[in-house]
Amino acid sequence: MTFTRALTAAARPVIMEVKRRDASGTDLMGARTVAEVVAAYEEAGAPCISVVTGRWFGGSEDLLRQVAARTGLPLLRKDFVTSRRQLARTRELGASAVLLTVKVLPADVLARLVDHALELGLTPFVEVADAAEAAAVPRADACVVAVNNKDIATRERLPGDLERSAALLPVVRGTGARCAVSASGITDPLDAARLLDTGFEGLLVGTGLLRVSHPKRWCAAVDRARAGRRQAGRP
Repeated sequence: MTFTRALTAAARPVIMEVKRRDASGTDLMGARTVAEVVAAYEEAGAPCISVVTGRWFGGSEDLLRQVAARTGLPLLRKDFVTSRRQLARTRELGASAVLLTVKVLPADVLARLVDHALELGLTPFVEVADAAEAAAVPRADACVVAVNNKDIATRERLPGDLERSAALLPVVRGTGARCAVSASGITDPLDAARLLDTGFEGLLVGTGLLRVSHPKRWCAAVDRARAGRRQAGRP
């Protein structure tokens, strides 16, 4: 199953992330092994898993390799991918989707990378942070378009602005994107429920899940919050 199909078919479309450190350098794994984190995510019903290979967060290609060896779920590689060679390497390591960040890629380079990713069978997971970036996504209907609620200019060290996602969703829809994701800064199950009910096809949650003892309980809280919103007639 493709990354996009797995996400959009999920009853609870939360992409659960594996990363070693948060933006401040704090260890997120503790005494847990990669295998234990992956097993907890599978138990929680993750449709897809994101793996941060970027050095800001203590990542490496080996981390992606370890996760791929322990799960059959579709994997997203999160890093600053800027070349066709990195795309090929991403596929070799077992990922089925790849992060492409509009802010760091010239328009012509982004277009070529989106095309090549699709040729390789990789889903382009294109990250945007404002309306101009959203409008610049090429072939948006074939991509996952993800609104980053944090700023890479500050290495994502500041709190996320979840209202950015709410504000940009109509713009993302206007690009023709069929899979919109709200990413980063999501820690409260109530916020997760609200974003999903707003119309996002998925969420990407990393630090928020790695800081809880039981991801399955966090996910159950999201489900309860969504049920409560429906009962209250809230969109």
